[in-house]
Amino acid sequence: MNHDIYVLGIETSCDETAAAVVKNGKEILSNIVASQMESHKRFGGVVPEIASRHHVEQITFVIEEAMNKAGVSFSQLSAIAVTQGPGLVGALLIGVNAAKALSFAYNIPLVGVHHIAGHIYANRLVAEMKFPLLSLVVSGGHTELVYMEKHGKFQVIGETRDDAAGEAYDKVARALNLPYPGGPHIDRLAQEGKATIDLPRAWLEEGSYDFSFSGLKSAVLNTLHNAKQRGEEIDPKDMAASFQASVIDVLVTKTIQAAKEYHVRQVLLAGGVAANRGLRTELQKQMAKLDNVELVIPPLSLCTDNAAMIAAAGTVLYMQGKRADMALNANPGLELE
Repeated sequence: MNHDIYVLGIETSCDETAAAVVKNGKEILSNIVASQMESHKRFGGVVPEIASRHHVEQITFVIEEAMNKAGVSFSQLSAIAVTQGPGLVGALLIGVNAAKALSFAYNIPLVGVHHIAGHIYANRLVAEMKFPLLSLVVSGGHTELVYMEKHGKFQVIGETRDDAAGEAYDKVARALNLPYPGGPHIDRLAQEGKATIDLPRAWLEEGSYDFSFSGLKSAVLNTLHNAKQRGEEIDPKDMAASFQASVIDVLVTKTIQAAKEYHVRQVLLAGGVAANRGLRTELQKQMAKLDNVELVIPPLSLCTDNAAMIAAAGTVLYMQGKRADMALNANPGLELE
């Protein structure tokens, strides 16, 4: 690389309107995020139509702020990277069309990025990736174990068969009358409670790295319902601690097993649930028992949806010669592999 590469990243897959400028795939020059959390909180979840409208209102301002803060002009950009999918189709379309308009107007190469690839590459903004590696991706819509032998090549070795971990967190939080998004509230309560309630762990068939959290969610709801019928009260702190212990036990155990089987040099934590203190602590504790395997956990600002991660992943695609044209479209069901 004889010159610096500047990539503008755009992310609108769900309820965050984000833009960022990243230098050489590793250095964040700006990372602007306009959150819609307050708008969706009263509905107890993301309303796609409202999310799309907010993206339309915010996208221009967010991109302008990212460019101004980075001190980079459009003529200096090497590429524009945008989340192509998966996500909410209406939300994705706002980012994709904004990226296409800028690409056309300024004649800048365009790169479509997979949202989960973005979460994985958020780690490259913290430490250089060492292959082969394993990434545990845990978010509201995804729970996956992804094996990588080299840049841009993904092999999903395990994924959720029903509810994603983050989705289960939100549903259990609702049952405990906690506000949306539920994950941070359960994590906070879990630190104060004790895992005294016996809840199931779905290990599935031997050798499988897939996940299942639907049965756990149902067990929590049934336990709360049965206690209410008996006139008993369950301490929300203990339920939160018990639920979180079950989720973390399965996530960490399968990650450690896969890291051993695939002889990886590095384990990356990625996705919104990567901000969970309980998960971060337990993974660090168990990974310390493995020899010659480095654990990389991004800061909280890079766990939730942001555009710096899209720019980081887009830089790799750009350097590999991958380009999108004006036919680029939002793909809510885009496959990682």
